[in-house]
Amino acid sequence: MWQALAEWPVAALIRRSAIAYPLVNAAHILGLGMLFGAIATLDLRMLGMFRAQPVSLLAPPLRRMAAGGLTLAAVTGFLLFSTRPQAYLGNPAFLLKLGLVALGALNALALHRAAAWRTAMAGGAVDMRLKVAAVLSLACWVGAVLAGRWIGFLQ
Repeated sequence: MWQALAEWPVAALIRRSAIAYPLVNAAHILGLGMLFGAIATLDLRMLGMFRAQPVSLLAPPLRRMAAGGLTLAAVTGFLLFSTRPQAYLGNPAFLLKLGLVALGALNALALHRAAAWRTAMAGGAVDMRLKVAAVLSLACWVGAVLAGRWIGFLQ
């Protein structure tokens, strides 16, 4: 299955092209920047920074930016992965990155379903549960970025 993915014409094109791989990689970094910038801003707000800005005003555009960044990072990440799937699957930093991304995404989904989130979005206080979720979020996403950078050093 992984060999078939590596032989996929799009993966072969990205591998052979002098410009395709750097462009896809740059788009991946752009997606990560959008994702992390939005998430970090919202998490830091929940931890007490930017108190002049209500969570209910910051959250909607930051959530859309994070979703767009995650989508771009996931699509371009898949394209990069497709060029050498077996090598990436054997890389512990890649596997750690995937785990941290999954944990960060699950944390965000759980957070946005919580009553505490609805309270904050209605103008209420940011309670301890949201603060703990914000710390976990920051740890996951910073860890994912670091693990992503580590991938190249283990190949």
